[in-house]
Amino acid sequence: MASPIRLKDHERDARVVRARIWVGALLVLILVSVLFARLYHLQVTQYEHHSTLSESNRVHLLSIPPSRGLIFDRNGKIIADNRASFSLTLTRERAGSDWPTLLDDVVEVLALTPSERRLFEKRVRQGRRPFEPVPFIFNLTEEQIARIAVNQYRLPGIEVQANLVRYYPFKEHFAHSVGYVGRINEQELKQLDPVNYSGTHHIGKTGIEYFYEDQLHGEVGYEEVETNARGRVMRVLKRTDPTPGADLHLYMDADLQEVAEQALGGRRGAVVAIEPSTGGILALVSQPGYDPNLFVTGISFGAYAELRDSIDRPLFNRVLRGSYPPGSTIKPIVALAGLDSGVITPQSRVFDPGFYKLPNVKHLYRNWNRTGDGWVDVNMAIYRSNDTYFYDLAHKLGIDRLADYMKAFGLGQRVSVDLSREESEGLVPSRQWKRAVRNQSWYPGETLIAGIGQGYMLSTPMQLAQATAVLANRGQWVRPRMVRTLQDQALVVDDTPPDVSIKDPQNWDRVIAGMENVLHFPRGTAYRVGSTAAYRMAGKSGTAQVVAIRQGEKYDRTKINERHRDHALFIAFAPVDAPRIAVAVMVENGESGSGVAAPVVKKIIDAWLLNAEGQVKETTGKVEYFPPPPPVEEAHAQ
Repeated sequence: MASPIRLKDHERDARVVRARIWVGALLVLILVSVLFARLYHLQVTQYEHHSTLSESNRVHLLSIPPSRGLIFDRNGKIIADNRASFSLTLTRERAGSDWPTLLDDVVEVLALTPSERRLFEKRVRQGRRPFEPVPFIFNLTEEQIARIAVNQYRLPGIEVQANLVRYYPFKEHFAHSVGYVGRINEQELKQLDPVNYSGTHHIGKTGIEYFYEDQLHGEVGYEEVETNARGRVMRVLKRTDPTPGADLHLYMDADLQEVAEQALGGRRGAVVAIEPSTGGILALVSQPGYDPNLFVTGISFGAYAELRDSIDRPLFNRVLRGSYPPGSTIKPIVALAGLDSGVITPQSRVFDPGFYKLPNVKHLYRNWNRTGDGWVDVNMAIYRSNDTYFYDLAHKLGIDRLADYMKAFGLGQRVSVDLSREESEGLVPSRQWKRAVRNQSWYPGETLIAGIGQGYMLSTPMQLAQATAVLANRGQWVRPRMVRTLQDQALVVDDTPPDVSIKDPQNWDRVIAGMENVLHFPRGTAYRVGSTAAYRMAGKSGTAQVVAIRQGEKYDRTKINERHRDHALFIAFAPVDAPRIAVAVMVENGESGSGVAAPVVKKIIDAWLLNAEGQVKETTGKVEYFPPPPPVEEAHAQ
């Protein structure tokens, strides 16, 4: 049976079509509504946000590092300068993730070595701030700049920047005083102000550059610049100029510094010259030195290894970090301690047979003059540098009382104002110190050795110079300082130790008279040096042992390695009645304080006090000093 034929229902089909049209129209309306809502949200609700992002893609804020303050000597000579230089920088965010390949292209363009390529990558990988250009090649030549310009299209993120780089025209002459600047490392980057140091790649590392970093650096400036899609600056929209760092004017004298270095004659040693009235450091020499310009833009591994491994230790600051036995240079202070404490009087005498013995002890503590000086009073003890007298005096004083007087003059502590961060404290031993450090008792023999500046006692040349200045000032304390003015403003120091106060002020004259006789009395240990002076000066020689000599054995330089021979020291100030300069000299392994160090001191004082005609620049007047005791048999003085 055939199936019935189904008739088409046009009405039903029409309803289905209309329903589909409405559903489609509704979907279109919903999508259009969502689109308009999104457009409204982006262009109205979030207008400020997206306009800022858009502007940020076009406008950038670039930091302008300030120019570093200059450093001058007392006569206006530039010691630390800024010189124009061109450096090649890389901004990693603009170079993309394949920036190491970009360095390969730079090496190819400039025809550099693989070792330089490794150094560049190390510099780029160091800590930095986002979108900050990192300099990796310094002091570009004109040819290198031209090569980069020709290949700029293939070097995105690479730019040639003009900047100021620190330059030290005197090179090694002020390396240990002014110091140097160097590249900021990752540790320093974490500690520095990220805002003020944005765009700055160098910071003071040592010396004055380090201590006055905040003042020398200045305040950062800014530029709002418009860039294209490649990040190239099209125009400057706004500029805020940076504030340059403050200029420093030092007490130091470049001419006197040169004289001091020449006087050392290339020997290893240290020189400090101080103006007693102000504490101003006139000269500071540590030899051998080094060229600080090597460190400014980054020293090579080979050059640094040569400096670091040198047996002469040119990187070691002997003035501030060198701790040496002061030897006989402290005897004037020991004598003053004895007079002030009442242990001795100006008339007290000790017989010197050439040695000293403690009661009930067999050991002999030898005088440098093995034949002895006979009867010795305090004046003769100073100008003859008589060890026997000071053995006896130290024994009577005791180590603790002796240590108190030493510290009052600045020994065993940091004394300078603006070099103290690098200065060693030295060591003034005492019972308490030995018990705390070595857990041992103090022995009387150690007191005797301390009385002539040997044994545990250690001091820096800076401390000896300051102690000499305090003697010259008759007890007045003025801290040594490098900087005279900061941007034409005098520096005020308010942490000066108390003056050295003694019961009888005449004891200053008595001790200084003995120091004067060291140089101006025929039997003084440095008479050959002082007898030719056109002025009166007071001084004291010293010899510090490097290696011990056994009981009864004589010092024989021919049997001792040159670097194991005694150190030579000398301190002095002049003119005696109105001191204008105090000097401390230490010559490593120089052996004779009066024969080697004293001539160095005289050359420095001559250069400071005398004019071209060899006459004292200012009248000092007649100097009175205590007459020496009756002469005894002459003996050779070291």
